[in-house]
Amino acid sequence: MRLPRPSRRPVSRLLRGYRPLRPGPDSSDQRADRSRLRSRMFALVLACLTLMTLDHHPGAGSPLEPAREAMGSVFGPVEAGTSSVVRPVTALGAWFTSTRDLHRDVAALRSENSRLRAQQAASQYQRNQLAEFQGLTSAADTLGRALVPARVVAYGPAQSFSRTVTIDAGSRAGVQPDQTVLDDDGLVGRVLRVTPTTATVLLIVDTESVVGGRVGASMKVGFLEGRGGLGDHGTLDLQLVDQSEAPAKGDTIVTWGSQGGAPYVSGVPIGRVTAVYASLRESSQRAVISPFVDFAALDLVGVVVPSGTHSDRGVIEADGRLQ
Repeated sequence: MRLPRPSRRPVSRLLRGYRPLRPGPDSSDQRADRSRLRSRMFALVLACLTLMTLDHHPGAGSPLEPAREAMGSVFGPVEAGTSSVVRPVTALGAWFTSTRDLHRDVAALRSENSRLRAQQAASQYQRNQLAEFQGLTSAADTLGRALVPARVVAYGPAQSFSRTVTIDAGSRAGVQPDQTVLDDDGLVGRVLRVTPTTATVLLIVDTESVVGGRVGASMKVGFLEGRGGLGDHGTLDLQLVDQSEAPAKGDTIVTWGSQGGAPYVSGVPIGRVTAVYASLRESSQRAVISPFVDFAALDLVGVVVPSGTHSDRGVIEADGRLQ
């Protein structure tokens, strides 16, 4: 059985007589191309060496200086223009980076300023506390009385029509009703009632408060009544027992003192005479007293107690020692 012979595809007329190139010795054209390439490379190296030799001494004495200046005058404006166009684009990234850094620095500075302000405020408050405590120590030494230090923690409601404050010292601290309360400036009031840990103090500016006072210059005595105001309006009225007499403007008023030192001990500064009024119909004279104490800014006060009082805190003794 005969197998069919494979059919031959017709060869294109363009490929007839084609013989593939086989590796062999270089042709003369290839050798000529390589020779020309070597010659060109040698010429370029020689030109570079020549230029380097000629430009060994740069400056006005260099033979290439005129060419350099000519090239600079031609390409200089082009480089400057290109730089002015490209600079905003290249600087954009640096702008974003510097802006972020600036915002970060501003936030850090604000935080530091807040910390410094808080530190300054705390430092001022601590200095004021120290000054008030030193004032109480001096008052105890001057009056010869022991004091229980306490802080004002609340003011009485205005709706009650009374001027009272609450202090953070009560019976456990040795505080009892009808004891004198003062600060480093002068008389504050008297204790109304106490709990184990707090006490209510009636301020001398309350309309129900009556304090016996003495004019420091003449030693005349009288009674002071509160007008119910605080701060700049916290004044007192003084009427002397001898109504024909009147204190002079600028006289200092101190406490007259009660029997047994309750509710007020003697010699505590109250205020200064700011005005004197005469009543022709009643043949009496009345003086207006501006208290030394700022009742709108009460903080550290002292309650007068007997020396040696047992307390849950330190007691400032009559000689200024903290017991």
